[in-house]
Amino acid sequence: MISIMQPDKMGSYAPEDVVFLFRDISNVLLELDNEKRERLIQSGTHYSEMLPVEYHPTEAYMALFHETLSVYKERIALAVGIVAEQIVEHHGLENLVLVSLARAGTPIGILIKRYLKMRYSVCVPHYSISILRGRGFDETAIRYIFAKHSQASIQFIDGWTGKGAITTELLQSCEKFNANHKEQLSANLAVLADPGHCASIYGTRADFLIPSACLNSTVSGLVSRTVLNLQFMDETDFHGAKYYKELEDVDVSNLYIDRVAACFEKVQKEVEQQLLERTASPITWQGMKSVQAIQQAFGIDNIHFIKPGVGETTRVLLRRIPWKILINPKYMNELEHILLLAQERNVPIEEYSNMSYACCGLIKERERR
Repeated sequence: MISIMQPDKMGSYAPEDVVFLFRDISNVLLELDNEKRERLIQSGTHYSEMLPVEYHPTEAYMALFHETLSVYKERIALAVGIVAEQIVEHHGLENLVLVSLARAGTPIGILIKRYLKMRYSVCVPHYSISILRGRGFDETAIRYIFAKHSQASIQFIDGWTGKGAITTELLQSCEKFNANHKEQLSANLAVLADPGHCASIYGTRADFLIPSACLNSTVSGLVSRTVLNLQFMDETDFHGAKYYKELEDVDVSNLYIDRVAACFEKVQKEVEQQLLERTASPITWQGMKSVQAIQQAFGIDNIHFIKPGVGETTRVLLRRIPWKILINPKYMNELEHILLLAQERNVPIEEYSNMSYACCGLIKERERR
């Protein structure tokens, strides 16, 4: 077996649900407020070198999270089942290893692992690793997985797709890894929602709210976004992350998993029915076409300032400096949390129907007035 460093134990999930392949950097102060982070990002600093401030969610927002979870838990359970069954069909179960892309993929990976335990009575290994736009995935973490599971058939998992930046990043990372190692990776990404039309395994192509997008660390095992800052770590080490112990009183990570997993048996027949009825649907990158149309319509120079889909729009409102939020009118009744966050932050809402998404967040450019 390859001699390789060990990750730090962290997170509020049970170790049988997920192993985080991170280095714990909880003692390093990396948080900056959104204004400072935005200035640095738009001046060329990579977003992974710092962290947003993790706030206690307001009571109103937590009430909305619980309400949303109650409404959508069966729909999420259905999507989890559809994705899980496709993974089994693609990989089998014998050497299957689930690898979630942190953070959004982590709760989804746990749910898929729980579904497989319920459906097939197997306990599939599940790890969470870092992937960063422009920097790729954590190769140290991948080597660790192969050291533990030499015959691993790895399935990468994320929560949803936006315009496909992480899909592209994963493809490039896998190509680079495969060129330099005897072990080979498949870049086929599995997601619950694929409104970007850029994932090969998906539960739905509808842009619906996955409640874990509503919160940051408090629905992701109290773990921060991942960090790659060589002031605090070696380039051959695991990517770093922080554990927010001070948020334990508002942690709903395990509640979220338990509520959705409790619906698996109820949706079982519908999972099977939808898989029987599903026809092949190619990857068209339709979401990117919507983004390009938005870029032209609003005169936005940098495509990275356009964050399409419910999940990405939520992130913009939580940890970036939004310019405005575009809402597709036919989804207005499904976007209460977006409207609440926009109201709290005094961000203008504009109706815009020429997109394949329910909504889209536009980031404020520094020179825009």
